[in-house]
Amino acid sequence: MSDPTSLLQIGGAAQTPEKIRMALTVNGEDHEILADGAATLLEVLREEMNLPGTKHGCELGECGACTVLLDGEPVLSCLLLARQCASYEITTIEGISGGNELHPLQDAFADMGGSQCGYCTPGFVLSSAALLHRKPDPSRAEIKEALSGNLCRCTGYNQIFESVEEAARKIREENS
Repeated sequence: MSDPTSLLQIGGAAQTPEKIRMALTVNGEDHEILADGAATLLEVLREEMNLPGTKHGCELGECGACTVLLDGEPVLSCLLLARQCASYEITTIEGISGGNELHPLQDAFADMGGSQCGYCTPGFVLSSAALLHRKPDPSRAEIKEALSGNLCRCTGYNQIFESVEEAARKIREENS
C-alpha cells in the first residue's frame, strides 16, 4: 500500500508537478513566474506572488472569495489556470487603490460596516468596482445582481449594498 502523502505515483515512479514559466501582469506590473502548470490563478497569486488578499473559499466557484479582475471583469480565480491569464491585466484587492489611498469602495466598506470579518470583502470590493466602472449610478437591484456571485456569512448584505451605494455617490462627486 502506498503512502497517501507521497508524491503523485505514475507507473510506480514518483512524479513532481511540471513547472512552467508564465508571464503575468498583476496590479499593473509584469511578473515572470515559475509555477506548476496546473496551478490555479488563486494559488499563484497567494503562494507564488505573496498576494494574500485573494481568499481561498470554497474552491468550487460558488462563494466569490477568490474574485479578481481580468481586464476589469470579475472572475473566480479558483476556476482559472494561471497560465490561461497571461494575456490579461489581473487586478487583485492589493492593486485596486492605485497608491497609498484607499479606493472609495474600501473606504465605504469600512465606514458603512460592509466589512465585518473581512474574509469575503476583497471579492465584494472587486465585483463592485467592476460594476461601478460599467455603471456609475447603479440601482439597488443592479448592485444585488452584480454581487450575486459573492457570499457573506456576517453582514446580512444590507451594509454591503449601502457601502456600494455610498462609494458610487463619492465617485460621482469626485468626477463632477
